Amino acid sequence: MSHPSTRAEEAARQPITSLKGVGERVAEKLAARGLLSLQDLWLHLPLRYEDRTALTPIRLLQPGVPAQVEGRVEAVERGFRYRPMLRVAVGDDSHATVVLRFFHFRAAQVAQFAPGTRVRCYGTPKPGQRGLEIVHPSYRVLDEDDDAALGDALDPIYPAVDGVGPASLRKLISQALDRLPDDDSLELLPPELLRELALPSLREALLTMHRPPRDADLAALSQGQHPAQRRLALEELLAHHLSLRRQRIALQKHRAPALAGPGKLAKQLLASLPFRLTGAQQRVFEQVRADLRQPSPMLRLVQGDVGSGKTVVAALAAMLAVEKGKQAALAAPTELLAEQHLVNLRHWLEPLGIRVAWLAGKVTGKARAAVLEEVASGQAQVVVGTHALMQEAVTFRDLALAIVDEQHRFGVHQRLALRDKGAQGQAVPHQLVMTATPIPRTLAMAAYADLDVSAIDELPPGRTPVQTVAFSAERRPELIERIRAACAEGRQAYWVCTLIDDSDEVIAQAAQTTYEQLSAALPELRIALVHGRMKAAEKQAAMRAFKQGETQLLVATTVIEVGVDVPNASLMIIENAERLGLAQLHQLRGRVGRGATASSCVLMYQAPLSLMAKQRLATMRETNDGFVIAEKDLELRGPGELLGTRQTGLATFRVADLARDAHLLPHVRDLADRLLADAPALADRIIQRWVGGAARYASA
Repeated sequence: MSHPSTRAEEAARQPITSLKGVGERVAEKLAARGLLSLQDLWLHLPLRYEDRTALTPIRLLQPGVPAQVEGRVEAVERGFRYRPMLRVAVGDDSHATVVLRFFHFRAAQVAQFAPGTRVRCYGTPKPGQRGLEIVHPSYRVLDEDDDAALGDALDPIYPAVDGVGPASLRKLISQALDRLPDDDSLELLPPELLRELALPSLREALLTMHRPPRDADLAALSQGQHPAQRRLALEELLAHHLSLRRQRIALQKHRAPALAGPGKLAKQLLASLPFRLTGAQQRVFEQVRADLRQPSPMLRLVQGDVGSGKTVVAALAAMLAVEKGKQAALAAPTELLAEQHLVNLRHWLEPLGIRVAWLAGKVTGKARAAVLEEVASGQAQVVVGTHALMQEAVTFRDLALAIVDEQHRFGVHQRLALRDKGAQGQAVPHQLVMTATPIPRTLAMAAYADLDVSAIDELPPGRTPVQTVAFSAERRPELIERIRAACAEGRQAYWVCTLIDDSDEVIAQAAQTTYEQLSAALPELRIALVHGRMKAAEKQAAMRAFKQGETQLLVATTVIEVGVDVPNASLMIIENAERLGLAQLHQLRGRVGRGATASSCVLMYQAPLSLMAKQRLATMRETNDGFVIAEKDLELRGPGELLGTRQTGLATFRVADLARDAHLLPHVRDLADRLLADAPALADRIIQRWVGGAARYASA
């Protein structure tokens, strides 16, 4: 699989300033949008298309269907009832009239619309007070002798660039397309693959996307199903996949300490636990152990539902490092979650004589200096903390294993920083990444091509599945009675407040109000409140009191979503549940059902529900399986939100959509294997074309 020419790369790299009409000011505006070269313009694809290749008689207009009409101005009316408004009635030979309505206009525009003037306009009609109207159409005033030929291709509408008008942008892209190299020098994919998948060449795909012929399938284009889009998506997915694989290959060139001891400490830990590992936990620990025995760095993602026991697997892995006289670090995104890991690890490991240190933002002054000294000297064998672990002041004596929990909540740079803590010469620590957000297989293939993925896919015995029901907000009094009954039986409950406004302050106020209302309705109960605006110490104290059974009802915002373990809590009420995504609902529900008592989760919603909200709530009622929920979440919301937008490169696909294009991923993987083995230089060119400099962080 060699390639004849780099002429295409030279053309692609030509600066935008080589185009007519691009001076310094325009170049700056384009650069701010990431458009620097001709290739950037080739890949700046239309958001949608307008069909100006035909005229529609006004009487055939349909509400909601964009169309182009031509007629004469019959009447003009300016009004100022609430704000300035211009209405222009246009009629045509079909003896029908449509009203053009403008809210932003200049006096010169009003003068253009003299009665009798010929006008051609394009827009989406909708029902108005007097028949159909088009708000802010694009339009042209035609001279009497203007034959104004119709377009022969669909008009592309591009993502806006601040300071560069749509018409100018269209002209620049058109100029750039005129310099597209020929098929052979542009094409980087093997022709037999394109034939097998019935996809066009890259040149043909780009020209189709920017200049679709008048008979192009608009429905396929708008749904992203057109062969031209699939062709571009295939190469883009391949570029991202290759870039992740390249990262991995680069990292495997480093050494890592081979942790191949007899596993005495791990055995002692297992013997001391009050429970037996599930089959899934054993399987995943064996996979981790096999990785750690190698002298090259482990890169493994362990995903498992809430409560599936990932922390135990992490603790066992840490024992393999400690046994060799080395250190392990565990970083979690919130103090609450990090502290819970700390409590568990101290409980399990200190009886074995292992020193577990704590490093979070609130550890300050002399205490912080003492911990830093312990970490630097190696006295602290296991270090638990938040992103405070990643700060420059922290140095390890010999970090062999970096464990990151809920890694999608960390910025990529932070994960790199922790990895680099253990870098000594060519050696780097092993990395174990854990997440309680089950990731659909298709997504894991694309997003984590640089990681080996393990799944803990069974819950420990003795867990009773949580019963989930949906209630309309009008049934709130019933729910208050349910809480009274559950607490009277000695159990505990959560009441979670969510609001569409993401500002902490508004949510905190809502939680405060709910707390006051519930305190008044349930005077006999001990009720606590937790929200994001509270000081960390107050939050910890409230959570601790709930965990120890001192309070019976915890009113909280979604800060409790991750990681708090209260086996006695058996009722969870989520207010405004329709506003949360499936993954978040599932995480919250995972806070109950952690003991042997039958538990319930009530999804309280405000009617009327959108279709998507109905589907979400139905999914929650039907299944407790996080992997099923993740697949459904991917289908409903797409991948960007599922992975967190900070996953570099992932949320910024130009053409590909992981949910829609999942069927291409097996081809992507096979092709990546072939290219890396037979044509590594070609692989680099594909990465350069689509990912460019972003590749460095893609797999941190």
